[in-house]
Amino acid sequence: MGAFDDVLASNATYASSFVDTGLPGRAAKGLAVVTCMDSRIDPLRMLGLSQGDAKIMRNAGGRVTDDVLRTLVLANHLLGVDRVLVVEHTECKMASATDEQVHETIASETGIDTRSLDFHTMSDQLASIGHDVQRVRSSPYLRGMTVGGFLYDVRTGLLKEVV
Repeated sequence: MGAFDDVLASNATYASSFVDTGLPGRAAKGLAVVTCMDSRIDPLRMLGLSQGDAKIMRNAGGRVTDDVLRTLVLANHLLGVDRVLVVEHTECKMASATDEQVHETIASETGIDTRSLDFHTMSDQLASIGHDVQRVRSSPYLRGMTVGGFLYDVRTGLLKEVV
């Protein structure tokens, strides 16, 4: 049995009744969401959106990395995005350890040296959200972007604007 047989079987079921709705690649609501990869977060449902409404970018911690900025430039200039929500969440693992602790844990459990990687951990989530919002706002490659910083509570489902 292959490692992906379960998801391939599920995809075959999905594809058997798939109907191309003709959605364009543009974000219908002009919205991009930068959020964490945490599986407790369902960005579309959390915001009352539908498929095609927004561009969703996910990574560990919901951080605005260089790659997120690159993606936002494309979304802004080619895909109709003019609003960005930077959304971090409560109980985030990236807010409960330092990069050094993450490196040490991985090294002790696997023997792999990850010190060449920046995990973008955060000691102060609100400050990190502010920093990431400012990274988007100050990018010379983005124009006409409205940016907000938010904290999502994984226990209540509520989103709170913090920047």
